[in-house]
Amino acid sequence: MQYIIDGCNIIHHPLYIKLNPGKNNDSRLALLDFIRFSGYCVSGKNKVTVVFDGYAQRQSLVLSDSEIRVIFSGADTADERIKRIIEQAERTKNLIVVSDDNEIRYFAKSARIDVLRVEEFFKKKNPVRMGNETQDVKLTYTQMHKINEELKRIWL
Repeated sequence: MQYIIDGCNIIHHPLYIKLNPGKNNDSRLALLDFIRFSGYCVSGKNKVTVVFDGYAQRQSLVLSDSEIRVIFSGADTADERIKRIIEQAERTKNLIVVSDDNEIRYFAKSARIDVLRVEEFFKKKNPVRMGNETQDVKLTYTQMHKINEELKRIWL
């Protein structure tokens, strides 16, 4: 599966604000961490493209790993950039657009692409897979972030 995510749409959603109540100063970076740890990218087969409005102000947001690609819309809006991604997609069967923006949702549906509302995106998050077994993660985002920061301090 390939997810195309309207990043600003998510970081301004009340559910996301509840998950990240000011613990991480950069809500965009926190969103990328959330996606990374949520299970959307675990299989290696799934790809995630997160589209933000404007220009990158932090180099760490420009860097993409193999599973999460970050796009800044530049002078365009994120909505315009998402529409272009949809238009240029070779195969729409495996695409899922995540947005609460009705214009984007209708545009994706007209291209026969599945859409998820932000709330559905949070509810649908997959449990983390360990080998062949599935294990539900009982950590909050804040706990995961603190653990991640501690591991960085120790190992990097």
